[in-house]
Amino acid sequence: MTVKINTKDGQIELTDDVIATVVGSATTEIFGVVGMASKAAIKDNFNALLRRENYAKGVVVRTEESGSIAVDVYTMMSYGVKISEVSRNIQESVKFQLENQLGISAETVNVFIQDIKVVGE
Repeated sequence: MTVKINTKDGQIELTDDVIATVVGSATTEIFGVVGMASKAAIKDNFNALLRRENYAKGVVVRTEESGSIAVDVYTMMSYGVKISEVSRNIQESVKFQLENQLGISAETVNVFIQDIKVVGE
């Protein structure tokens, strides 16, 4: 799937991989996030953190009927952090970076916690 942006000079198409890279980078910068996890954690090795080139496995981008973008982010968090606060920070950061870097706005950013890691594991 691609997201299409119409400009006065033509059309820009963004692939899911581009969006996933921006979303993954915004997510992994947040304190309390250990890294990105696969949306199919059981199938793809439950404990594996995704590298930058595989962020697309941990991000789902959907275009809603209204034409807005919805993003699902699959993460691994540190033990002992306040999950609601870290999740809110992810949502804000993802929305800001998508708008700032790509010029698209995500109406919805859903955060899924696939695992909790104790520091030093």
